[in-house]
Amino acid sequence: MPVKQAEFFVSNSDPDKCPKPDRPEYAFIGRSNVGKSSLINMLTGRSALAKISGKPGKTQLINHFIIDNEWYLVDLPGYGYAQVSKTEREKFAALIDGYLTSRPNLLCIFVLVDSRIEPQKLDLDFMTNLGERGLPFVIVFTKTEKLSSVKLQAALETYRAKLLESWEEAPQFFVTSAVTAVGREDILAFIRPLNEDYFNERKNEQVKDWKNRK
Repeated sequence: MPVKQAEFFVSNSDPDKCPKPDRPEYAFIGRSNVGKSSLINMLTGRSALAKISGKPGKTQLINHFIIDNEWYLVDLPGYGYAQVSKTEREKFAALIDGYLTSRPNLLCIFVLVDSRIEPQKLDLDFMTNLGERGLPFVIVFTKTEKLSSVKLQAALETYRAKLLESWEEAPQFFVTSAVTAVGREDILAFIRPLNEDYFNERKNEQVKDWKNRK
């Protein structure tokens, strides 16, 4: 499922002002400096769609991008950025929480983690929170081009083992590289059937509503 068109749609600091939930939506989130903007640009084939900055914590709004006029890709603020005040961190946390719990069309959350770094409590706690709330998510390992195949496999096994300490089954994960485009087709192939199911379900609801009105 190649991306033919990807455009910025809107940014805002209030979940209530997000676009009408009339399309399937996928959120991308992770610790600051995890490579989120680079990954989004790689997935969409647009080198400057999401702004890349050498300064962590640059994304501070909910950014909606519309893909092929069919679905939304959402760039969320990073969590865990220490070089802001406690008040700012709490504001971002409230923004993220408000968004994640208010979008009925949010089909999956892509949680990005740096493949070079051992499992971090902040990431694990975030995933646990998603699981406890029943919010669907997958894990995306980034910057894998910086590891040899042996070290990458070891890192993945370490992460899986850590997750299984508290999860009955490890969440689905994707291995990616914004440099080599590894993982692009896998993620887009994951999204495609979810989109199809979403639109089929809406169509069935519309038919059911039409029949009930007769």
